[in-house]
Amino acid sequence: MLSKNEIKKLRSLHQKKYRDLECCFLVEGERLIIDILERHPSHVMRLFLVKGFDATRINFNGVTPEFIDEQTLAQLTTSKAPQGIVALLSYPENQHVDSDFTLVLDDVQDPGNLGTIIRTMAWFGMQQLVCSPHTVDFCNPKVVQASMGAVFDVNIIYTNLAAFLEKQKKPIYGALLECKSMHKVALRKPAILIMGNEGNGISAEIQQFITEPLFIPKYGVGESLNVATATAIFLNAFAQVDSN
Repeated sequence: MLSKNEIKKLRSLHQKKYRDLECCFLVEGERLIIDILERHPSHVMRLFLVKGFDATRINFNGVTPEFIDEQTLAQLTTSKAPQGIVALLSYPENQHVDSDFTLVLDDVQDPGNLGTIIRTMAWFGMQQLVCSPHTVDFCNPKVVQASMGAVFDVNIIYTNLAAFLEKQKKPIYGALLECKSMHKVALRKPAILIMGNEGNGISAEIQQFITEPLFIPKYGVGESLNVATATAIFLNAFAQVDSN
């Protein structure tokens, strides 16, 4: 049974400032936690199961579960219909890596979008993600859920984008409107791709670093593409490009 102080401390992790202070975060959802236990068990600090939970499908990989009651579970989760399983995870040890492709996000705000982008990067084997300080926190529970645990498969850095980009010698591609179609540009790697905010796109400050503007041509109707969808289209294209 968890003490009141333990519950209070765990509940505080729903806020970014406390996640950063403790370097850990909570996740919920059976499928997600089973996957993390299978592929990243070293990041599972504690595992909480509601009493009576059917754990026969779970490979604990050396992690010892702690059993809690329904009332305690409700205090740890943000879901209206919790699945009876919650995990406390340690932060990934992210750092800059030498990669032939880097995705840069300029103030992406929606947790679902960021999680989907991270999941798509993992699918295509792309490991370097650089985010502006105002991009949504990758340890936000909604981001982790949307990424299906891929936050542990992609190297994610938050930094001043202008300072980062001005040091780069690689081609810098950027998703802009009213420019050359991506199908008419010879994509190269190593490369950097910049994607912008859901409502405002890439900021004027960051646009100045783009050397190769790209546009996804429209063949039907619609005002714009969701940033996660547009990113997936670009990632698919870059995945097929051989490094020089």
